[in-house]
Amino acid sequence: LPIDSVPGLALTAEYRFMGTIGHDINGRANGVVQYGGQRLADRTAYTLEADNLNHSIMFGVRYNFGRTGTAPVPAAVAPAPARTFLVFFDWNRADLTARARQIIAEAAQARTRQAVTRIEVTGHTDTSGSAQYNQGLSVRRANAVAAELVRLGVPRGEITARGVGESQLLVPTPDNTREPQNRRVEIVLR
Repeated sequence: LPIDSVPGLALTAEYRFMGTIGHDINGRANGVVQYGGQRLADRTAYTLEADNLNHSIMFGVRYNFGRTGTAPVPAAVAPAPARTFLVFFDWNRADLTARARQIIAEAAQARTRQAVTRIEVTGHTDTSGSAQYNQGLSVRRANAVAAELVRLGVPRGEITARGVGESQLLVPTPDNTREPQNRRVEIVLR
């Protein structure tokens, strides 16, 4: 049991039991045999029964010299959680609004405050228009956001830009539906 107030000091306790029972000691004596002050026999055989029950309790104090205290165990550093920024677009547009530029600037600032190894920029569209057209529009949106990040000082090598068209809707809608929440670019700092 370590004593926290005194580094290196510990109290110990131990209990042991040793028992042997039913030992018969047979022998023969050629003289006078006495046991416990009584005369048992002269020149005769004898049997002595002996049980041995031994209980030991030991208490101790243990001190570890040279110990200055408990060394702290270094905690594993958890990676910072991914941070996501959403930039929304007008219908059928890939140009950046003033609000979009503000959000992209916030993402660029957050990159400097946390350990970021890569930035994923993913463009999305709603379901209005053909799948082929929407794929191209999502790529243009992602490239516009990536270009703005580079303009703000983010190295292009840290940025992965891609478009996924209408394949990952934020708000599930039927085909040919204009949904403002689906017309977006996600910026994920990892």
